[in-house]
Order: sequence, then C-alpha cells, then structure tokens
Amino acid sequence: MAENTRDAYRTVLRMTGVPLPVVSFLGRLPVAMIQFGSVLLVTETSGSLATGGIVACALALGQVALGPFVGRLADRRGQRSVVLAFSLVNAVAIAAYTLGALAGLPTPALLALGALAGATVPGIGPLARARVVPLVRAKGGDDRLAGTVLSLESTMDELSFVLGPALVGLASVAGHPAYAFGLASLLVAVCGTAFALHPTGRTPKAVPEHPARARGGRPRLPRSVYVVRVGLLFLGVLLGACGAGITALTDELGRPGQAGLVYAAMGVMSAVVGLSMAALPERFGLIARWRVATAAAALLSLPLVWTDSLIGLYAVVTLFGAIYAPNLITGFALTERAVPPRRLAEGMTFAASAFVGGQAVTLAVAGRLAESHGAGAAFALGSAAAAVAFVIALIARHDPHRPDPHRPDPHCPDRSHRPHEAYRTTAATVTVTPDAAAPQGSGPPA
Repeated sequence: MAENTRDAYRTVLRMTGVPLPVVSFLGRLPVAMIQFGSVLLVTETSGSLATGGIVACALALGQVALGPFVGRLADRRGQRSVVLAFSLVNAVAIAAYTLGALAGLPTPALLALGALAGATVPGIGPLARARVVPLVRAKGGDDRLAGTVLSLESTMDELSFVLGPALVGLASVAGHPAYAFGLASLLVAVCGTAFALHPTGRTPKAVPEHPARARGGRPRLPRSVYVVRVGLLFLGVLLGACGAGITALTDELGRPGQAGLVYAAMGVMSAVVGLSMAALPERFGLIARWRVATAAAALLSLPLVWTDSLIGLYAVVTLFGAIYAPNLITGFALTERAVPPRRLAEGMTFAASAFVGGQAVTLAVAGRLAESHGAGAAFALGSAAAAVAFVIALIARHDPHRPDPHRPDPHCPDRSHRPHEAYRTTAATVTVTPDAAAPQGSGPPA
C-alpha cells in the first residue's frame, strides 16, 4: 500500500513537474504569514490587542469576499493573466499595509489597508487545485490520482500554515513582525509571477457560451456543492474556535509563547495524515469519508473542553490535528466532482473562502467568549460546530437534478462524463492545451 502511494505521488510529479508544486507552495506561504502576523504587527505598532484582532479579521474577510471573484475571473480569462495581476497588486498591498501599521495610521485606515491586502490575495492554493486536477485527468488519471493531487495540495496548505507563523515568530524575535511582511510581499511577487507564467498556466479561456446557455447564464451548480460549502464553513468555525481556545489556554497557563508551537504540532500531524490519504481504497467513497472525518472531528475536539495543562494540550491538539486535512481534502474532492468544468476555479476558491470565512469570524467571537468564560467555552463552541458539520454530512444526498452522467452536455462539447460510485455526481475532464498537458522538465512542449 505504501509503495502504491509513493508511486501515485511520483506519477503526479511526473505530470506536473517539480517546479510547479515548489512555486505553488512558496506562493501561498504569504497568506499564512499575513493572516497569523497581522495580529502581532498591529498589536506591536498600535499597542492594542483588540485593534490587532479587528484588523486581522478585516484582512481575512477581504479574502473571503473577493476570493470567489478571483476564481470566476480565472475561469473566464484563464489563470495566467489573473494570477499575474493579483500577485503584483497583492505585493504592493501588503507593503502598503505594513508601512501603514509602522506609520501608526488610525484604525479605519488600517482596516481599509488590511481588507485590501486580503482582497487582492491571488488564491494560489485553490487555483493550483483547479489547475492540476484537470491536468491529471486530461492525461488519463483516475479518481484515485485526482485524490492524490488533492492530498498533496492540502499537505502544502498545512505546511504553509506551520512555516508561515514560524517565520513571523522568528521575525518578531529578530526585531519586528514587519520583517516577515516584507518577505511575504517579496514572495507573492516572485513566486506568484512564477506560478502564473508556468506552462500549465496557459489554460484555455472558457468555451464561448451556447446561445441558449448564454441566455440562461452560467451553468448551474448542483445543490450538493452548497451543502459541501456549508460543511466547510462549520469546519472553519471549529478551527477558529480551537485557535482562540489554544491562545486563551496558553495565556491562562502563563505560557503565551507556546501557542505557535501548539499550532505547529497540530499542523505537522495534519500534514502527515493528509499525505497518507492517497492510500485510502477507492471503495471508501467520498461521502463515507466525509461522514467519518466530521464524526472524528466532533469526537476528538471534545477532550479539548476539559484540557487544563500544557502537556495535555499538546497531546490532545496533536491527536486532533489528524482530522484537519481529511476534512479539507474530502471537501475539495467533493467540490471538484460536482462543479461544471467551466466553474472549477470559482468552485475551489469559494470552498476555500467558506472555510476561511468561518475561521475568521469565529476567531473574533470565540476570543471574546474565552475572555469571559475561559478557554473551555471556546473549545465547546468548536465541538458544537463539528457536531453540526457531522449532521450535514450525515443527511447529505446526491443532487436529484444532476445531469445524466451517461449523456454528454451539448453546450460543452469538450467535456466527458462518468458516474462516481460514492458521490454520484459528474466527474469531468477538461481539454487543456498541449503546453499545459506536456510534462514539465521532460523537454519542450509537444
């Protein structure tokens, strides 16, 4: 089984080339840095933790609000021009936000700059999923290989959210959190540009609308897509509440500096489990995985409510980290199977925004809850959210109005359909250009 999993990852890397995941990882690292570092930066420059929390929330909400628009634009215009433009604008926005904080601008100005820094995030993580999964399918990859791609992508997300806060912490120790923001601005400009200009970014624009379809608007999404988004929203609530609880408990124990290390322990465990997800057998379908993952989240979050020591927190959080990646990987896999190919980038960015939005809003709410009633109250909120996510997964059904998987879509001639035994939605392969289809590092494009 382990050998088969390694073979699957090697196959994916042969199809994409090694440079793509490298620039993809480095290009998404600034998001983790500015999300975690915003509280530290603004608190350091303003002297107010409350101001730091509010500005960080504005940054996250800016990303949530504009993320789906970035994905929709990428579906229509192609990823290359969209990612290139947003990467460069985001680099400038991060620099302006950092300079504004250092200059001691009033809170409304910082809120605006923070929201701008979040709104211009190029969304490299979701767009990488939307780019690589169709590429693998177009080269003959099956559902298991597509799942391997999603496992690799989620693992890179996890590692970025371990390394990002660590870099901010190192910058703070070295002198000031602003150093990390300068690095984030540089990374998104250089690596975002490299991701945009990579040959796989030369994807075709959306197929011109059929007259009848144009009058009716874009292809409609099945109801199952919205159900998954709600599930990811509650997963974000769970993680946001746990983040607030971890911060509050380490502060209560007089060890506030340990919060970042606790996050890292959770992230490392999540990354390890995420990589192993590719070994799951195909007969263990996506709906079943979703139900097991959400049930595990509800159960493993309960011990956090009664944790009252640092050693206990490390132990429980490390175990709890095992459920993070499976939930995200399954949520993105369900999204990929359900959305029409012409809306794949939008679907992926919307799924990511649902998760980030739930996390961002909950951080503010759970923080106040923890201040008033202790860390256990924040953890309890997270457990309740996980229970709701499990109920959503338990009652989820396939869309009764889904297209017949055996009948091709007359308005999308390049699309092929096949049924998926677990989710019973449409799985699609999309036509890519020869440049995008050629393995990277294996010579010039065919």
